[in-house]
Amino acid sequence: MQQLEDERPKKKLTPYLLYCVSTAVIGSLQFGYNTGVINAPEQKLRVFFQNVSSDRYGEPFSPGTTTMVWSFAVAIFSVGGMIGSFSVGTMVNKFGRRKSMVIANVLAVLGGGLMGLSSLSRSFEMVIIGRFIIGVFCGLCTGLTPMYVGEIAPTAVRGAFGTLHQLGVVIGILVAQIFGLESLLGSDDLWPWLLALTILPAVLQSIMLPFCPESPRYLLIVLNKEEEARKALERLRGCEDVSEDIQEMKEEGMKMAMEKKVTMLELFRSPNYRQPIIIAIILQLSQQLSGINAVFYYSTGIFKTAGVTQPIYATIGAGVVNTVFTVVSLFLVERAGRRTLHLIGLAGMAISALLMTISLSLVANTPSLSYLAIAAVFGFVASFEMGPGPIPWFIVAELFSQGPRPAAMAVSGCSNWTANFLVGLVFPKLEETIGAYVFLIFMVLLILFFIFTYLRVPETKGRTFDEIEQGFAVKPASSPVPDAVFISQPEVQDPAPLSPTEKVPMVDLPSEKQS
Repeated sequence: MQQLEDERPKKKLTPYLLYCVSTAVIGSLQFGYNTGVINAPEQKLRVFFQNVSSDRYGEPFSPGTTTMVWSFAVAIFSVGGMIGSFSVGTMVNKFGRRKSMVIANVLAVLGGGLMGLSSLSRSFEMVIIGRFIIGVFCGLCTGLTPMYVGEIAPTAVRGAFGTLHQLGVVIGILVAQIFGLESLLGSDDLWPWLLALTILPAVLQSIMLPFCPESPRYLLIVLNKEEEARKALERLRGCEDVSEDIQEMKEEGMKMAMEKKVTMLELFRSPNYRQPIIIAIILQLSQQLSGINAVFYYSTGIFKTAGVTQPIYATIGAGVVNTVFTVVSLFLVERAGRRTLHLIGLAGMAISALLMTISLSLVANTPSLSYLAIAAVFGFVASFEMGPGPIPWFIVAELFSQGPRPAAMAVSGCSNWTANFLVGLVFPKLEETIGAYVFLIFMVLLILFFIFTYLRVPETKGRTFDEIEQGFAVKPASSPVPDAVFISQPEVQDPAPLSPTEKVPMVDLPSEKQS
């Protein structure tokens, strides 16, 4: 027993494993950067659109047309994200995890190049097309990174490594906020460089990826290359004894071989997959419909109300809080568990949303309440990064075995991007109509997500993919129809039970004659 405990730490963390995970998480950083980078140069881009219109048509766009072009440039990113996330399953099955990340980086270079050259080419269309291509790239990243990291990480640290995806996202957002400052790349002349900067991490990741192995699960279960999978595991785990991992993958592969290929529709048809895919979708919705994007949108106004002279720096402060609490969840996720952290995060956000509603609705008469609003913003952001921020991305990879995992990642990722797109469309109108009371809507949604998580979401901490899958597979046994099938299997203690009616006359009598 002591020997087993001594061996376990060796399998947990090795420099090579950390290198591979860090390389993959560059994709998460890209997603965060491209999500946050468009906010800082908004006014510069609006002026650019009008200047291009003047050059082409002899008069600038009207304010309404400028807003429409700007909104389209922002929204097209989410449309690209939906397409990218929906393509993850097909891509990883055809090219594998590692090669898919390399191919995705081609899109990053192409999209970044178009945006970077838009000012020189006097073309606002290049900004829009570039944002769309970058959106497709980011949609792929939101599926590829958690999948690859989840498949190469040991079970004992899989949750902590899964949180690294969200850490990469928030660091990317923070970097975008910092580089977007007027004194750096957010100026009238340098904004194209700000948008094109995404090319650098794409090139860096493409250089680093060839030194990373393909996912051992993909090698063994999909390609049936046991020797290559064994070698990859030995390098990742830092020891030669990887028989336990290999055996677990073989068992998963045998179950997968007995099943027909899992399509996206099959996820909803099969009783074994229906519950986990619904959980995966609801968890992704709990991230986007929590109101986190709305809070970041509103934060500048809140900080202005509080008398902050340069609210951009306060917004960067919120980004720092974002990053710090993602690191905190990184250390807590394997101790407290995924489900517990998600519940704590949802509860904290609901309370913060209520405080924001109260303080913002009364701040005109009681100016001191603006500080409560600021505290509520920071509390909301901190709670988000404790649970709803990181957990939905990697728990999806944990809820499914190798067969349905690509399709599940595609469906859940697409639901996340769709919700993101809808919030972006609906929130400005809601905020215009009901003001600070918009956060009451998010509070109600957060309470509903809390109830669902409490009643339906299982704890996956420390469990293998196979154990998690069995937790869902057992449930049909309690339903009336499959009972006859599942009850007969535990009773297989006689030599060869062929059927309930033929078991005694057809099996037991011949065996007595032979004896």
